[in-house]
Amino acid sequence: MKPEVMVELLENAAEQLGIKVSYEPLQTNGINTGLRGGLCRVKGTYRIIIDKRATTEECITTLATAIASFDTSELEMSQKLRDLLRTHEGSGPRRAARPAA
Repeated sequence: MKPEVMVELLENAAEQLGIKVSYEPLQTNGINTGLRGGLCRVKGTYRIIIDKRATTEECITTLATAIASFDTSELEMSQKLRDLLRTHEGSGPRRAARPAA
């Protein structure tokens, strides 16, 4: 599967979970931390913020790591996408419940 398609599928999964995805210029203060975004909660709403300069692979990693911390068992998605999320389980923040719609 093409990486661009994988990003689109991950963005769709986030949307199904009620998670807003945005691409923004992230400040690094001249330090290359390797971070290209992640999951946060703003006013009770989950968001995945990704550095707009991130590569496609970095976008996939950021999205998959964030989404893998949620219960995706009831989402319709391909086995390939489920496998990707499984590889990222435990690599992000603590496991979160499915957000309220």
